[in-house]
Amino acid sequence: MKRSMVCLPLFSFAALALTGCASAPGLTSYLTPYRIDIRQGNFVTQEMAAQLKPGQSKDQVRFILGTPLLTDLFHADRWDYVYRFQPGHGEVQQRRLTVYFADGKLARLDGDVVAHQPTAAASAPAPATRVIDIPPAGN
Repeated sequence: MKRSMVCLPLFSFAALALTGCASAPGLTSYLTPYRIDIRQGNFVTQEMAAQLKPGQSKDQVRFILGTPLLTDLFHADRWDYVYRFQPGHGEVQQRRLTVYFADGKLARLDGDVVAHQPTAAASAPAPATRVIDIPPAGN
C-alpha cells in the first residue's frame, strides 16, 4: 500500500510536466515523429530533355530517359514520365514529361520539364505546363 502512495504523486507530477511541455512553443517541434522522404517515378532533368532530338527511335529515348512510368495500350505512341517527391516535412513536388511518337520516331514533348533555353529571359517565370517544339536535327 505504501508503494502505491509514493508512485501516485510521481505519476501526477510526470503528467503535469508533459502537459506543460505541450503548450511551450518550439519545444513540440522536437517531439514530432521522423518522416522519411518518399521519391516515386522517373526523375527527368532539363539536361536529359535537352538530349532528345526529333526523329530519335523509341530505344534511343528509353536510353536517355529510362523506362517510362506509364505506357497506355490505347496510346502506344505516348509515354508518360512522372516524378513525385514528398519530403518528410514540406510541400510535395511533382514533375511530368510526356513523349509523343509518330511512326516510331520522336515527334514532340509536353510537360513541365524543359530543355534549357540560353536565349530566353531568365527572370520571366515559366508556366506550369509547356509544349516543347523540337527543331529538326539539321538546324
